[in-house]
Amino acid sequence: MNRIGINKAVIGLSGGIDSAVSAFLAVKALGNKNVTCLLMPYRTSSEDSLSDALNAAEILKVKTRIIDISRSVDSVIESLGDKKISNVRKGNIMARIRMILLYDESAKNNALVIGTSNKTEILLGYSTIFGDSASAINPIGDLYKTQLRGLAAYLNVPGNIINKKPSADLWKGQTDEGELGFSYEEVDKYLFSKIDERKSDEYFKKEGYSDKFIKKINSLVIRSQFKRLPPLIAKISNRTVNIDFRYNRDWNT
Repeated sequence: MNRIGINKAVIGLSGGIDSAVSAFLAVKALGNKNVTCLLMPYRTSSEDSLSDALNAAEILKVKTRIIDISRSVDSVIESLGDKKISNVRKGNIMARIRMILLYDESAKNNALVIGTSNKTEILLGYSTIFGDSASAINPIGDLYKTQLRGLAAYLNVPGNIINKKPSADLWKGQTDEGELGFSYEEVDKYLFSKIDERKSDEYFKKEGYSDKFIKKINSLVIRSQFKRLPPLIAKISNRTVNIDFRYNRDWNT
């Protein structure tokens, strides 16, 4: 970060383990004076989420801003004129408004937006594209959800944050595992064997996984591939960005 003239970070602190770990790592790397945390509740957000986020920020001694996104979200939904908007669509709007605020804070303070999506979410597509999946740097993106718990304990993240049921807190009573239909322990074990160890479907069948589970997880990974890639550019010239011109270059050397 220092190489490109930026030594500040901004993070959306939700009160969950993912954003807490990212915040603790950012403070270790940059110091608490260079980290700003935005707390962005909606009117139906859990009060525990806000108090847990404030507690983590107090431990880290970082700058915080609380921005209630209720009016912004409600005005967008009102402008759509759709009285039957689904929870998923509403959650997407909330996630993207939060990212607007984070990138505005980033522009104001010359800071980088730090990602808070773990490897499980990234592989399953359990995120909002250009919403919570957006960031400049993601320090936890190669760690499965269950791996984060050990790291969080090592970093001294408060135990109530580590042990609470994972939730994006997009609507009342929403939990990640309830929405997905399986536990993180179950899916992380499968994904590690499938992605990291490259085990075949035949292996999982021998291990006792049901065809339904195998097909569901494989389908989620395949269908969400577009979220893990930059926008596809139609190739017209000889040197097309992300097709021919796709390597990192240090322009200062």
